[in-house]
Amino acid sequence: MPSLGFRRTCFIKRKEKMSLLETIFVQPLLNGLLVFYHLFANNLGLSVIGFTVFIRLALVPLTTPSMRSMHKMRELAPELSKLKEKHKKDKTRLMQAQADFYKKKGVNPMAGCLPQIVQLVILIALFQVFIQMLSGNGEIAQKINRLAYPPLQVEGVVNTKFVYLDLARPDTIPVEGLPIPLPGPFLIAAALVQFLSSKMMAPMVAQQKKKAAKTKGQLDDIMASTQQQMIYLFPLLTLVIGFTFASGLVLYWFIFSLFQGVQQYFVSGWGGLTPWVTKIGLVKSNG
Repeated sequence: MPSLGFRRTCFIKRKEKMSLLETIFVQPLLNGLLVFYHLFANNLGLSVIGFTVFIRLALVPLTTPSMRSMHKMRELAPELSKLKEKHKKDKTRLMQAQADFYKKKGVNPMAGCLPQIVQLVILIALFQVFIQMLSGNGEIAQKINRLAYPPLQVEGVVNTKFVYLDLARPDTIPVEGLPIPLPGPFLIAAALVQFLSSKMMAPMVAQQKKKAAKTKGQLDDIMASTQQQMIYLFPLLTLVIGFTFASGLVLYWFIFSLFQGVQQYFVSGWGGLTPWVTKIGLVKSNG
């Protein structure tokens, strides 16, 4: 086994060759995952789950105010549309009217931007983490140790099996005669959770259509249509990712979306899922 001094020397040489993106984002995230990997007795699946929950908990102080702000902005959308219709010929007056409106309602329209940017940066970096760890035919341990801090470096074979999944491979089922494989059960579940989470974050569709009908112009119609498209876009994106990348990344996305849905429920209730949960009796109808 190489001495600790030799491993540290190799680590320094490797670090010099790393890009700025790897040094600032990818390396810390990979080593964070390795902390959980060692904590959970080298179980990569449990490590991904634990690391994802840790990230979501760390982001709660950012994401909760963001969710509340976005929920309030959706409620105020019809009034904002009326302002835009009223001042559509005077941009300066519209900007002032919007600023006064936000101040009166106690809403910061930019409050949701920073958390979304942070989550996007983390997701992009995690793409790189899983690509570094799980893609290709090389030794997984060797790929991990290229970015691992000396105390967290792994030895031997990394077990990528979790339940029925191989976290280093996509969760797909090849079928003879079909040009592309079918999505596996876990990949379907991940897309479904993403759909339910996105649906919960959106206002009720019927309510949006009524609001759009009460206001002049096409802005509300466009907003309602865009929100509907986003509900289906993210699950579709989940399937595309699942077909292309290792299922370890899909496991992260599954737990991430599940946590997001639970957090969204405590912030704003069932949201766009209200008609469904009312129909199956989980909540009582108001009407």
